[in-house]
Amino acid sequence: MKYKIAMLPGDGIGKDVMDAAQIVLNALDLDAEYVYGDIGWEFWKKEGNPLPERTIEMLKETDCALFGAITSKPKDEAQKELPEHLKGRVEYFSPIVKLRQLFDLYANVRPCKAYEGNPLNYRDDIDLVIFRENTQGLYSGVEFHPVPDEVRKVLEEHHTNMARFEGVSNEDMAISLRIFTRQGCRRIIKKAFEYAKEYGRKKVTVVEKPNVIRETSGLMIREARKIAEEYGEIEYSEANIDAMAMWLIKNPQNYDILVTSNMFGDIISDLAAQLVGGLGFACSGNIGDNYAIFEPTHGSAPKYAGKYVVNPTAMLLSVKMMLEWLGEKKLAKKLENGIARTIEEGRVRTYDMGGTATTLEMAEEVVRNME
Repeated sequence: MKYKIAMLPGDGIGKDVMDAAQIVLNALDLDAEYVYGDIGWEFWKKEGNPLPERTIEMLKETDCALFGAITSKPKDEAQKELPEHLKGRVEYFSPIVKLRQLFDLYANVRPCKAYEGNPLNYRDDIDLVIFRENTQGLYSGVEFHPVPDEVRKVLEEHHTNMARFEGVSNEDMAISLRIFTRQGCRRIIKKAFEYAKEYGRKKVTVVEKPNVIRETSGLMIREARKIAEEYGEIEYSEANIDAMAMWLIKNPQNYDILVTSNMFGDIISDLAAQLVGGLGFACSGNIGDNYAIFEPTHGSAPKYAGKYVVNPTAMLLSVKMMLEWLGEKKLAKKLENGIARTIEEGRVRTYDMGGTATTLEMAEEVVRNME
């Protein structure tokens, strides 16, 4: 089967690591056509749209996508970089968040695995996967500032806690809604358990804060308990988000699969990434029922753009995830073996690991080690 894969380099070092990915994909001889699309800050500055409609239409014709990195700036700074005829007429939005919503990529999957020989590992026995709900929660995009009168009136009528804000003007108040749905909770939890079943994982831990955020975290916990009953062979546990931040530092080897909501998942997945070497090793997949986008989780690092000095491992591990999702598990294993051997031997290392190799030299060494 010939695949059609979208390549979205984006901003900054996105192009650097995408070039590394292309080296590896060519060496794997995957039967695929690669089509490159426009996305990112440069298109915001030129067109007032960081995610042009032509890119969305292109993605609809592909099987999945690889994404590099994105530059985002606060609202006022974003407006300053627009051409005069667009200033005040358009609002900046995160293109990757928009893609997650457009294609209903509700599962953000973040493997965090320590590869032997990595000098940056916290410890060598870490191998966990974080499932983060990707389209709801605090990232739903339902926010107000200043708060409209009608919104405030409804809140005051339905919640006594709003009395504490009496005397605060609408202009001096901002509200972000943390929206959970039963379906949203169930499908991310189900995805985590199904992954555990497919890959022989033994334990799923739901990470929330139901003792304080009672309604939203409470809904997630209640649904998780119901679903856990369907998977009696898999151990189920619960943890508060603040305690999990401590336990991941103390005993990361005790955890297998963590599943949580959008904001909490964003935070603990970066924490877990640091335990296995930092964002240079942090891959991810934005996965829905019919489409997926795979990306390293590091930023665009503009000061390094075009210098080809950054570690491409996060992108190469994202390629490995993409191959698994496509069903090409032998190729995925071949690639992972090449990555693991390269890290273990340590002959070729980028600057973050204490070496002098370039981004592309690292990719070429992975290719040699795949054989």
